[in-house]
Amino acid sequence: ILMEEVFRLLPGWDLRCAETGAEALAALAECRPTLALVDMHLPDMTGLELITQARADAALAPALQAMRWVALSADDPGSVVRAAREAGFDDYWLKPIDVLQLKTSLHRLLD
Repeated sequence: ILMEEVFRLLPGWDLRCAETGAEALAALAECRPTLALVDMHLPDMTGLELITQARADAALAPALQAMRWVALSADDPGSVVRAAREAGFDDYWLKPIDVLQLKTSLHRLLD
């Protein structure tokens, strides 16, 4: 809900939400986004499982090469940040989200 509110304030952005990893994989195949914001604790899989499955899908692979991935979590950043980066996440945002930092990070990732 917070992300929906934040992106409503950012002109030019189209935010699509998925409740589960399976829904996210289907959405990736359908809309080919520029950026994926992935909660690390989805009901049906972890964020690490999601990125691994998405990148292993041969049909998605070409479209995902230029896509940016951001992990979202309230976990202690110690070891999970390294694991997320090794899995292919470009950034790791800790909850609660700092909206000003979010905007700065979006521009850094996509400009």
